[in-house]
Amino acid sequence: MSLERIVDLDARFGMQTYSRARVAFVKGEGAYLWDTEGKKYVDFVAGLAVNGLGHCHPNVVKAIKSQAERLLHCSNLYYIAPQAELAALLAEISPCKRAFFCSSGAEANEAAIKLARKYFRKVMKQDRAEIVTFSKAFHGRTMGALAATPQKRFQEDFQPLPEGFKYLEFNDAEALLENVSEKTAAVMVEPIQGEGGIHIASDEFMAAIETARRKTGALVIFDEVQCGLGRTGKLFAFEHYGIRPDIITLAKSLGGGVPIGAMLAQDEVASAFAPGDHGSTFGGNPLCTSAALAAVRTILDERLTENAATIGQYLLSRLHEISAGLPAGVVREIRGRGLMVGIEISFEGKGVVSRCLERGLIVNCTDGNVIRLLPPLIIGKEEVDQAVRILGDVLSLGKP
Repeated sequence: MSLERIVDLDARFGMQTYSRARVAFVKGEGAYLWDTEGKKYVDFVAGLAVNGLGHCHPNVVKAIKSQAERLLHCSNLYYIAPQAELAALLAEISPCKRAFFCSSGAEANEAAIKLARKYFRKVMKQDRAEIVTFSKAFHGRTMGALAATPQKRFQEDFQPLPEGFKYLEFNDAEALLENVSEKTAAVMVEPIQGEGGIHIASDEFMAAIETARRKTGALVIFDEVQCGLGRTGKLFAFEHYGIRPDIITLAKSLGGGVPIGAMLAQDEVASAFAPGDHGSTFGGNPLCTSAALAAVRTILDERLTENAATIGQYLLSRLHEISAGLPAGVVREIRGRGLMVGIEISFEGKGVVSRCLERGLIVNCTDGNVIRLLPPLIIGKEEVDQAVRILGDVLSLGKP
């Protein structure tokens, strides 16, 4: 199908919830994509961190083909073998030993909020419902997750939102210690904010979260939907801080390209959920959990976490090199961990994204002026050099 036909069909029949670049990709392999015209691109967005293994990783493709020939879906009213295997694997590699499966990160965060509130009512016999979240956080677009996302641009047209959320400034340890109380059910935080502009939680801030937990008994929920499963150079981003979570949420790269989310919890916290308390029709079905098993095993077996750390450091060093050669003030800051990197520039970033796309590089702009880089964990120095060269050329042109 031609690009013109695709664009026409979308314009006539699709809800216009995305501002799309005028390109349609039809093939992917590793760190590369091809469009309808056969043009090749190096992908430094990876489906917004979904394609952690790159495109069409053979292990994931094999798992999908094998499962699709036997059983695509059955209800959670029955036992599902790959779901049970995946739950066991996630319990093995994380400090949280119970898993609930769903279809997206927003669903995982909704489940985490419900579990935190149910835990205090059922297990602790306390009336604690407050969920604390932070400026520039992004936890999803469903109503509960949206209420946890204190950004006006996402919330303003969808009021009234669910109540019981308190918003604090990200990385303000003092405000956190002053505001987390015996009314707080959970502190919910991204160790590295993705949609908010690649902001890294400081050691002091994370230490304050641990102090607040010990002082008040509030649960700690780490939203690792974007930053988890190797992206930051550790399997989970919270491992950079040595803090043990009560609840972890995952999605994106968990399925290797197939939709799946997970909410993991400590045994005691998980005990609050009983049959009928929560569910997800497609969550944890045979197809998506088979894909996720292959994806997680590949991350572990191919040591992709270590690759993210090594190549991520190389990426940061190369970005600093090109930044030094640009006119003063073009790049305000380069920040990130592993293969989760943001380049804050002094002007609107959409034009930079378009110019990069024209030159065969896929990047993303978030928070208005932050060029976000989320390449697959499989990339090497060759792909980094290619991407950095294009970025340098584009940024040297200045404001589009």
